[in-house]
Amino acid sequence: MVTLELRQIEVPLGKSLVLRDVSWAEFEAILAELGNHRSTRIAYDKGFLEIMAPLTEQGYFKEVISIAVGDIAEVLEQDYECYGSTTWRRKAQQAGIEPDNCFYFQNEALVRGRLEFDLERDPPPDLALEVDLTSKSLDRFPIYARLGVPEIWCYDSGALTIYLLESDRYEASEQSQSFPTLDIRALPQLIESQRSAGRLALRRSVREWVKAQL
Repeated sequence: MVTLELRQIEVPLGKSLVLRDVSWAEFEAILAELGNHRSTRIAYDKGFLEIMAPLTEQGYFKEVISIAVGDIAEVLEQDYECYGSTTWRRKAQQAGIEPDNCFYFQNEALVRGRLEFDLERDPPPDLALEVDLTSKSLDRFPIYARLGVPEIWCYDSGALTIYLLESDRYEASEQSQSFPTLDIRALPQLIESQRSAGRLALRRSVREWVKAQL
């Protein structure tokens, strides 16, 4: 048997590495070895572990959509918490994932100011953001479903698709559960129209767009 250390493994940008027959104990040991300060994202599904290295383009859209979410919430005077690419996991469900970003809205008061979570007793994020699912090898939807995340936004190639958890599977929706009064699917077009104008112009446009829909 040949044993490799994680430091010997390099995942090219935009690519992923999938390991099979990874036990839960091994998964947690790998998380500890990888640490928190890294650019890779992980997903774990019943013994399969994916380590993925996002492209710079993915990082850009993750950032601007995330900032837009904060601006929308502030215009709506809606409290929220943002927990980035926190590792969410449940041993009983053999499921673990690191979204591109995640937010609490409906359950914000239950987690306000919290720094540690246990999904066996705490609510999962109300919204998860995934950018470019096509570059990720494992199907993330069953993982999110077993974790109980009620809403996922998937951005890919200029389109934002909203998925809501119905029983144990996700269904595409025209309306966001987190922002039911807004046409969230129009957000990518707004971002693209302001991309060359700078970050401040984009943020002003997002806020004006929200006010126009109220």
